[in-house]
Amino acid sequence: MSGDADDYLPGHGDLTFDVRHYDLALEYKVETNHLSGHASLRCIAREDTDSFTLDLHALRVAKVTIDGTKPHRYQHRGDRIVVHPSLPWVAGQEYTVTVTYQGHPSTVHGPDGGAGWEELSDGVIVAAQPDGAPSWFPCNDRPSTKATYRVEIATPARYRTIANGTLALQHRGASRTTWVYEQPEPMATYLATVQIGRYQAAALSGAAVPMSVEAPPRLMTAARQALARQGEMMHAFTAHFGPYPFARYVVVVTDDPLEIPLESQGLSTFGANHLRTDWENQRLIAHELAHQWFGNALTLRHWRDIWLHEGFACYSEWLWSEQSGGPSAQAQAEQHWRRLSRLPQDLILADPTRARMFDDRVYKRGALLLHAIRAELGDVAFFDLLRGWVGANLHGTVTTGMFIAHVTERAGSATARMMSDWLFAARLPALPSHPAEG
Repeated sequence: MSGDADDYLPGHGDLTFDVRHYDLALEYKVETNHLSGHASLRCIAREDTDSFTLDLHALRVAKVTIDGTKPHRYQHRGDRIVVHPSLPWVAGQEYTVTVTYQGHPSTVHGPDGGAGWEELSDGVIVAAQPDGAPSWFPCNDRPSTKATYRVEIATPARYRTIANGTLALQHRGASRTTWVYEQPEPMATYLATVQIGRYQAAALSGAAVPMSVEAPPRLMTAARQALARQGEMMHAFTAHFGPYPFARYVVVVTDDPLEIPLESQGLSTFGANHLRTDWENQRLIAHELAHQWFGNALTLRHWRDIWLHEGFACYSEWLWSEQSGGPSAQAQAEQHWRRLSRLPQDLILADPTRARMFDDRVYKRGALLLHAIRAELGDVAFFDLLRGWVGANLHGTVTTGMFIAHVTERAGSATARMMSDWLFAARLPALPSHPAEG
């Protein structure tokens, strides 16, 4: 068994195997915050090994099997299940691992606070970035292995339950409703979510992509007003980045205020406090939508490359600003460059450190790098480069090195050399004065 799969996320993930598919059968009692689960993981060994590890936080394991039989032994200590198969795993072979478990789920506490399964005043939110997935299901918790999902969850009948993918089945019983969601596009563990609340569903118009909002009835009017331009955002982003990569897009609005909104695959979650039409809240709507391309369809292979998510999503805010009649991307870039120039010059964009992976400078400096590429190439070549980046890596994992190679192939080595100072030097490079034409 190897060590940490990602040095930004110690104690998570196992590089000896990948998971191809998660099948989760769950039952949840809201009143007591009790979760019962049966997880079936279709795995493929990446190397010969006589043990492997799953991540599971604060829940009790009742049974583990491999291809229907008991392993030689397993131990659940802390947040890790170490399993020793009866026979060593062989590289390239597929195995089905099942785990039966139950307990009271809670957030996983890390440097960024709590992540994962969290009780609201009346319901549940799962916001797992970066390390919260083990709070509700056993998994190989690293972004470099993406899998398809089927999630079946029974919840009290008075609640609506939303998860990734499309709703394949909804069965109403006297006291409980069973919801079955299927996510056919590969997904990283941290993007898997379940949202439970007294929600009302409503379709949103304005784009060819099916869009909807799930919100408490008292907030539905405000939610519709706040999301009134989301269809325009969708239209703009599909033009810039390529087709929307999933079957639908859902916005969940909690009855509680939230510190920040957060994206999951095919879905974003906002608090009641975000339902406003001012720029600070509209930019968040654009930001989370952009993550469906940059973060969800294209997922970082290593957490040090977080700028490939946040820099792209931040730049999408600036694109929406100029598209919607606000300040141009150039004006946004100049404003944020001036602010960053007054801050400490001690952050390496391509490896910001675990403590700084969500530093605002990662977001803004990543966006500034993209603007610098746009300034050098001009709009036609720049957006062609972005669409090519998405198309070449759709539903896969990406690295900074891959992006440099993509830019080099499309734009030449001079542009790639310009990128080096933005990515690997601490000092903030000069910002181009205006975009090139073309």
